[in-house]
Amino acid sequence: MNYYEILLPLALVLFLSKIFGKIANRFNLPSVIGMLLAGLLVGLIQYIPSQTILTDSVKVGFGFLAKIGVILILFSAGLETDLKKIKSVGKSALIITLGGVLLPLALGFLVATLFNGGFNSLSQDRILQNLFYGTILTATSVSVSVATLKEMNKLDSKVGTSIITAAIIDDLLGIIILSFILALKGSSGVGEVTTSPLIVILKTLLYFVAVSIIAFLASKLFVWLDKKFPHHRLIPIFGLSLCFIVSYISEKYFGVADITGAYIVGLILSTNNESKYIDRKTDILSYMIFVPIFFGNIGISTKFSAFNSTILLFGICFVLAGIIGKVVGCGGIAFALKYNLKDSLKIGVGMMARAEVALVTTQKGIEYGLVDDSIMSFVIILIIVSSLLTPLILQRLYKKEISN
Repeated sequence: MNYYEILLPLALVLFLSKIFGKIANRFNLPSVIGMLLAGLLVGLIQYIPSQTILTDSVKVGFGFLAKIGVILILFSAGLETDLKKIKSVGKSALIITLGGVLLPLALGFLVATLFNGGFNSLSQDRILQNLFYGTILTATSVSVSVATLKEMNKLDSKVGTSIITAAIIDDLLGIIILSFILALKGSSGVGEVTTSPLIVILKTLLYFVAVSIIAFLASKLFVWLDKKFPHHRLIPIFGLSLCFIVSYISEKYFGVADITGAYIVGLILSTNNESKYIDRKTDILSYMIFVPIFFGNIGISTKFSAFNSTILLFGICFVLAGIIGKVVGCGGIAFALKYNLKDSLKIGVGMMARAEVALVTTQKGIEYGLVDDSIMSFVIILIIVSSLLTPLILQRLYKKEISN
């Protein structure tokens, strides 16, 4: 591939991502949806006979840049995790999160099992595959909920705080589940022998010991950097370097997903005085080029041609499982914790929306041969549907309180 061949589709994705992202924001939807739509639109070029814009080599180049994008997304997610808020809210948010993780996981597993040979065909590999479909549904994105609650001045309420904190813990648990299943699967690729659970557990324990040592040394280093070079750009550069190093070590030596390493480094630096500065500089880099390419690449790679009635029915059940799992899982636990019925429903609906983490998880599953690539189109549908329903239902639930 001549390097310049990627420049035209790259320009199209970046330009359209910004345009559609702005349009999505005008309708109180996350910009992720706009980026996905941009990718889908650019992806239509490949169906033009004899086109020379989206060649196979260009797609490979996009895929490479997209992998950097996903590392940056998880790094930023870790940086934005408020560990102090998790400690302050206490057990209730953790218990709500468990309900919102376990029920979608179980429903996703159930749907995948029913459409994937039934319970009689459950081998170890098949169990991992079906569990991964459930893992996709565990992710939550509260960007839509936060924007809606902020607009109604309900962000700092008991319900608002519960939603935000539960979502933070949700990300932590989701990344742990993702890493464990990918580690069990072994090296990426279809047909790999499943790794022994005992070996995975031992390697994971060793991994967290190694990460704890890195965390201790890194915290000391960055405290010194803060004093020596306050608010200097070398701090985010060193932070990003650490992110890439730990991501590499995670995947190469411990069999833990590289995105887990990126998220953990973000968590390590989230307590640093310069964490917001690091995050802001990282966002400039990532959202200028790498993140739009990641979401655009998903849109370009999404296939709608392999659909049949069985896949369509599976997709519908999968989307419904994703919506019901969060509303009932989080809302039901909140109700059991003595929240009233209406507040419980608010929490369930507030945890319903999905965005980037669901896409990242799905992409990893496709890379490892754990899920069929046709599922990506239904994950995109789940994101769009849940992002549309969440603000509409929340506004309806808060209608009387706002009018008063």
